Amino acid sequence: MTSLVQSVDWLAIAPPTVAAVVGLVVLVADLFLAESRKPLLGWIAVAGLAAAALMLLPLLDADRSTFCLVGDTEVCSYTADRFTLVIQFLVFGGALLSALLSVTALKDSGKRLPEGEYWFLFLSSAAGAALLPASRDLATLVVALEVASLPAFALVGLRHGDRRSSEAALKFFLSSVTATAVSLLGISFVYAATGTLHLTRVAERIQDVDGQLATLAQTGVVLTLVGFAFKTAAVPFHFWVPDTYVGAPLPIAAYLSVIGKAVGFSGLILVTVVALPSYADAWAPALAVLAALTMTAGNVGALRQQSTRAYSAVRLLAWSSVGQAGYLLVPIAAAGYSDDPEKSVGSTLAYALMYGAVNLGAFAVAALVGRAHRLNRVADYRGLYAARPLTALLMGFFLLCLAGLPPGVIGLFAKVTVFAAAVHAGLGWLAVVMAVNVVIALVYYLRWTALLFRAPETAPDGEAAAHRLPAPLTAALALTGVLGIVLSGAPQLVLRFTETGLF
Repeated sequence: MTSLVQSVDWLAIAPPTVAAVVGLVVLVADLFLAESRKPLLGWIAVAGLAAAALMLLPLLDADRSTFCLVGDTEVCSYTADRFTLVIQFLVFGGALLSALLSVTALKDSGKRLPEGEYWFLFLSSAAGAALLPASRDLATLVVALEVASLPAFALVGLRHGDRRSSEAALKFFLSSVTATAVSLLGISFVYAATGTLHLTRVAERIQDVDGQLATLAQTGVVLTLVGFAFKTAAVPFHFWVPDTYVGAPLPIAAYLSVIGKAVGFSGLILVTVVALPSYADAWAPALAVLAALTMTAGNVGALRQQSTRAYSAVRLLAWSSVGQAGYLLVPIAAAGYSDDPEKSVGSTLAYALMYGAVNLGAFAVAALVGRAHRLNRVADYRGLYAARPLTALLMGFFLLCLAGLPPGVIGLFAKVTVFAAAVHAGLGWLAVVMAVNVVIALVYYLRWTALLFRAPETAPDGEAAAHRLPAPLTAALALTGVLGIVLSGAPQLVLRFTETGLF
């Protein structure tokens, strides 16, 4: 008799497991720590995320899989390959930087953010986000997606007595739950047509679906893609982004802008490129159109932001993230046309790593400015160089990276790889649309950059300029700045790191 007992590869699942276990430790420790010692929870969370990231190192040598079918060890539910490790590195790196921002934000909140609940939810979401790229069946994929998403809803609305925070959480929750319901309906249709949830088996069986089930399978494919399009903030499923980012605590907005996108895009890649390659003639044109609409809507939305409007800096970064989502969609669409889809997927990962580093850096500067200017308007950044020269130089560098201009070489490099993916796949029209959008984006990125170095309207506050930055905020700024500068000096490291083993 064949034994149904499976052995678990604990090393393979260690990174998300460490994050989840530290989350439980924080929740229990919160019960016993005195109020004055609650800040220790933040440093436990930071240490846990760093430990989870370090657990990726032993996995670099070879692909590892676990939770496999008893009769077929080639079909597994969890796989730690190069694709998984790149996304998990982005998740834990981004979560670690967001956690450093959170330590300062919680201290400044005046007890309006409960620390124990905050860190438990934060680590739970990071664990779900790290699980998702390793998922190789649709059930695990959906569970990971919801483990990443549900704590994020609570984090957005966790600030006590803040109406904007509650409204943002409600909008985020309702729209996300609707998208999840649509995805689940689509996945149930795919399962009904193929009789399996494992991605590789779906790819094999969906090509030979019985004629009576063909329409069911096609409907399932469309509905599944609609759900993941929401998670990536693709147009027309982007409407929740600006209000959610403004209403959320700033570190959570930074977290959603990077880790939220990593979750959506890794899920989209697994569903399209791995599970549904035979339907590329359907999803590739759809994603190409979504990419064009998303980058255009995001950049036009960012361009229309008024510098004197309350929270305009965060809103501009929110609309900018929508535009960046459009660029990230381009190589995924190109994978449907390309003879080498793995290279196209690598372009998306390279762009995501670049975007993650510099966008978190921009949010770190926004967190710093927001401590002195509660409304965090773009106009508040005028003359930042006179008060904090190094911070202004870093912000200018981050904005130029997002724009794709020197000295932000890594931004230029990432955009060139996306252009190349579109051109090699024969999507010349999409490359043209992207070029137009890059020019549009230059306007608001350069306008903001120029504002940093203009003469301030009032003399800079010498006391504020001399005030030392909190250590966690300084660390976040330093890490993102060093990472951006190093990658600008050796951008080829990114492509080498993002060579996937997805096929």
